[in-house]
Amino acid sequence: MSADIKYNVIYTRRRSITLIVSPDKGVVVRVPYRTSLRSIEKFVQEKSGWIKKHLEKYSVLTRLNHGKKYTEGEFHMFLGKEHKLKIAESVKDNASINDGYLYINVSDTMNTMRIKALIDKFYLQKAQEYLTIMFNEILGRFKERRFFPAGLFVKPLKSRWGSCTIKSRITISSELIKLDPKFAQYVIIHELCHLKHHNHGKEFYGLLTELVPDYKEIRKELRQYLIK
Repeated sequence: MSADIKYNVIYTRRRSITLIVSPDKGVVVRVPYRTSLRSIEKFVQEKSGWIKKHLEKYSVLTRLNHGKKYTEGEFHMFLGKEHKLKIAESVKDNASINDGYLYINVSDTMNTMRIKALIDKFYLQKAQEYLTIMFNEILGRFKERRFFPAGLFVKPLKSRWGSCTIKSRITISSELIKLDPKFAQYVIIHELCHLKHHNHGKEFYGLLTELVPDYKEIRKELRQYLIK
């Protein structure tokens, strides 16, 4: 590997070599068919400084669900604070959160897949309750803006915090329940702004700035978190 950089090569019909560095897929080099390994190696070597710079930037990101083992004593985020996982044997499976602890009662305390399922279900339920209330509160706060969403959906999203369709349906990631509430508020308002402007043009950011004057700082903080 060039300069101790690990990378994956994908052969395509394209005519030139391109390079992508992402926090989830790492370093990916797309090359034309029949490109020699020596040519690929040379290309990566020439770009090694740029690659390392981006890899270092991604190394400090917080991955919300990475490396979780779902065992006693592990910490899980909820509304921006860490909660210690406490597992107890019980006839009836359930989950709750209180005083810095995430309590899981489960029939088989060694079944980590079952524990994960209980935690995921708990987070989704809490997110749907909490974020729906927040959504309606924000709509009321900005009622003079006349935002009329066709519906709100709170569900797990793989790589996005929120979205707004051309038909005005807004989806918010349930993973936001793990972070400080200011991030969920920002994402909701961001998507509401798309009801007026379905792009990221000047008018969109003008409206967003009016509603969230410090959105740049909040967005920068939010980018430190990865869902995966």
